[in-house]
Amino acid sequence: MNDLNPHPPSADTPDLVTVQDLSVHYPLRGKLFGPKPVVKAVDDINLNISSGSFYGLVGESGSGKTTLGRALLKAAPITRGSITYRDDEVSYELVGLEDDKLRDYRKRAQMIFQDPYAALSPRMTVRDIIAEPLEVMKLTNSREETDERVREIAATCRLNLEHLRRYPHAFSGGQRQRISIARALVSNPRFIVADESVAALDVSIQADVLNLLKSLSRDRALTFLFISHDLSVVAHVCDYVAVMYLGRLVETAPTRTLFQTPRHPYTKALLSAIPSLDPDNRGNAQKLEGEIPSPSNPPPGCKFQTRCPHADNRCRSEEPRLMPVDSQQTAGKHLIACHHWQQLQ
Repeated sequence: MNDLNPHPPSADTPDLVTVQDLSVHYPLRGKLFGPKPVVKAVDDINLNISSGSFYGLVGESGSGKTTLGRALLKAAPITRGSITYRDDEVSYELVGLEDDKLRDYRKRAQMIFQDPYAALSPRMTVRDIIAEPLEVMKLTNSREETDERVREIAATCRLNLEHLRRYPHAFSGGQRQRISIARALVSNPRFIVADESVAALDVSIQADVLNLLKSLSRDRALTFLFISHDLSVVAHVCDYVAVMYLGRLVETAPTRTLFQTPRHPYTKALLSAIPSLDPDNRGNAQKLEGEIPSPSNPPPGCKFQTRCPHADNRCRSEEPRLMPVDSQQTAGKHLIACHHWQQLQ
């Protein structure tokens, strides 16, 4: 764990994105009578993302990470709750945001998608792909100005000028992801949602793309929500980490604190599954019995109680809320949703 980020933003850094009681529910078809089943992809999320931070979001597949990321860009229907974006120039409340203000918000918040092969149109040249946000948002006044912005951001993302005339099929996965990054950055956003942006790449290429994202965050004062299932990657680049399970946050903390002193049983199980080169640590992973429950029929009480070895009657009837861990080192940044974390530490 030598890669743990030792320099998260200070406690007095303002929040760029504030999420309060956010829920994203999708109704299902099938019942003629009675209430229709609902998929609770995101349920009562509270989250603060500091300006300039690299915020990690981890969890198993189906936990709602991508839906939460899309909701922060107003690309998913918000059932209830609020999302506030506030920088040094503007402030937006995303719920009920009018179309003209939403277009302006799109300039400030962008997304890097998981699959670099599906995210790029095969019928457009790299130049047209990167220039498309500028033309749609009308950020430039002439083709010459557009080309200049495209060349500038391409060089920043380590793309050669000769690449701009080619089509996506001529590039490797790492090069395609750099094209996607250039397209996301060309409008000079403040907030980036990176959804599993290195999951489809080889390990050596992952390191190159991660270092690029980290340098962009530092040089351009960007704020990232970095969605990933690879905890070793999260430890390398993120300042804070939030652990998500079945649409709920179960633990949030600065990266070093979370990896060194995890409190929630689910977090401990995830961290124990990280591969280790130490032969003495092999085979020590905590096995979670059973599958993650269906978000359309979640269990009562604690959502993790069906797989937690420490669950009792209270866990099966009363849902825990995120509460701060009393620690001077974390200054209230370490939150946990577990009835028994004090007995389990």
